[in-house]
Amino acid sequence: MEDRMLSSEESHEDAAIELSLRPERLKEYIGQTAVKDNLNVFIKAARLRNEPLDHVLLYGPPGLGKTTLAAIIAKEMDVGFRTTSGPAIERPGDLAAILTSLEAGDVLFIDEIHRLSRAIEEILYSAMEDFCLDIVIGKGDTARSVRLELPPFTLVGATTRAGSLSSPLRDRFGVMARLEYYQESDLKEIVKRTGDVFGVTVGDESAEEIARRSRGTPRIANRLLKRVRDFAQVEGMDHIPVQTAHKALELLQIDRLGLDHIDHKLLQGIIHIYKGGPVGLEAIAASIGEESETIEDVYEPYLLQVGLLQRTPRGRMVTPKAYEYFGLEDIQRT
Repeated sequence: MEDRMLSSEESHEDAAIELSLRPERLKEYIGQTAVKDNLNVFIKAARLRNEPLDHVLLYGPPGLGKTTLAAIIAKEMDVGFRTTSGPAIERPGDLAAILTSLEAGDVLFIDEIHRLSRAIEEILYSAMEDFCLDIVIGKGDTARSVRLELPPFTLVGATTRAGSLSSPLRDRFGVMARLEYYQESDLKEIVKRTGDVFGVTVGDESAEEIARRSRGTPRIANRLLKRVRDFAQVEGMDHIPVQTAHKALELLQIDRLGLDHIDHKLLQGIIHIYKGGPVGLEAIAASIGEESETIEDVYEPYLLQVGLLQRTPRGRMVTPKAYEYFGLEDIQRT
């Protein structure tokens, strides 16, 4: 799963190229129109009042641009940008060191904020609400509480699991924005822009071919373009013809709907082994050799989105659309 081409999680290779691909201003950010329009208003209003922007929670599937948006917010507010992640803040002292180093108005970005421990969350409440930090110095009878004043700042949290956040933490965010999967037209623009950064010309048809198979996710679109570019360069071209794009994606085993061999194995396993379902998650996991959590968090969301799989009280079932997609209507009727 870690090496899966269609994984929307960031890989080490992605991290190396994404910094050069990220837009710096809202007007350069492609897609997520509703989120952009709202943020633009909130940012302008905060600047007119000469106040920090309210705390912002960005949530949605991975790979849609939450980190990029956080950096853009800092750029638009013309303030400093600090970044960390939930798992990286292990002790109260870690959070205190970060918060006390902020300047007035700075943006602090916490990725995977749902993974903060409860102890850290409780310290964060007063920091977000009152811009102060209560810490305990000493132990036993000599222990005493000290309150540190913090400069006003903006916390931008990002999560793929907004439901996992505790209510007290979630309620302290003044702005909540859900990022949706991208339309093909937006992904096409992203692919062409990335091509310009890579120094390779991507025509309309080639961009459409890549966008169609990118599962609504810019990170996947950029990753596929990088691999397709390899095929084009080996063939001695500084542009990507649609024939090369199609050939490359077929060799990468990514079909016209953005499914790979693992998706095929999962869906066809339910069809052939379990007669289309319903079947339990553990049984599916055993049949394809994957962990149930991986299936639920990584594979299922897109299959549910495109209507090939459905969850029922009795288990998972493939839909008539899945039979049609694989040309197995005869099996469905029997």
